[in-house]
Amino acid sequence: MEKYKLIERSIITTYRKPIWHNFVKAVKDYELVKENDNIMVCISGGKDSFLLAKCLEELSRHGNINFKCFFVVMDPGYSDDIRNIILDNANILNLKIEIFKTDIFKVAYKLNEKNPCYMCARMRRGSLYDKAKELGCNKIALGHHFNDVIETTLLSIFYSAEVKTMLPKLHSTNYSGIDLIRPLYLVREDDIIAWARHNDLHFINCACEFSKKSKDNKEISKRLEIKELIKELKKKNKEIDHNIFKSMSNINLDCVLGTVKSTIHKSFLDDYEETK
Repeated sequence: MEKYKLIERSIITTYRKPIWHNFVKAVKDYELVKENDNIMVCISGGKDSFLLAKCLEELSRHGNINFKCFFVVMDPGYSDDIRNIILDNANILNLKIEIFKTDIFKVAYKLNEKNPCYMCARMRRGSLYDKAKELGCNKIALGHHFNDVIETTLLSIFYSAEVKTMLPKLHSTNYSGIDLIRPLYLVREDDIIAWARHNDLHFINCACEFSKKSKDNKEISKRLEIKELIKELKKKNKEIDHNIFKSMSNINLDCVLGTVKSTIHKSFLDDYEETK
């Protein structure tokens, strides 16, 4: 049997419970994929996005929902080595990808040498939505997973002083008719790593030019700090990551000082007297 078929089989056999089951559960629970969707699957070159591509491909072939996938790699200015690794892995996984080149790395660095990450993120997002629109896609799928969700939750609390998380889907504010979805929302990073190792797959970890130039990338260091914190907390309570995740769908509004919705702030004092 060809290697790509063995890899595909491993997702629904060896890793059926931790990966396939949780992928399908997220798709169903959060209504991420619907009939006649055209989904642009964004492949960064890492383990998460390549697994996402194979899961959505499998669902489109054998699921009961009729939808199409377009596998796209946005090249913001990768080196030849990075681009070749992405192409090699796409070939191993039997994925027909389209690479479209941009000069985002170069432009973002010119606009802000000290902190190009913000500009880079905005430009990447805009380029992806433009490409989705060009392809006639109504959804963009990203490879964020369970650990990204809980890390983002704690980052928001610790560094932004607000309680919020990474949602499984959201509407684009600037591109009408396009939604962003995260089908690996319930899949844990350790299981993705195990799947890659099981199949002897080697993906790029980070192709960001800016993180190579900066030894003190604050955004990366903060996320690593949160990863280590969760790891330490799990030694005392193995359910800690699950509890962080569940807390975001179990917020007790009777016990918070205030809430914000659509930029409108509401204090608990606003209706305090009415609750006597």
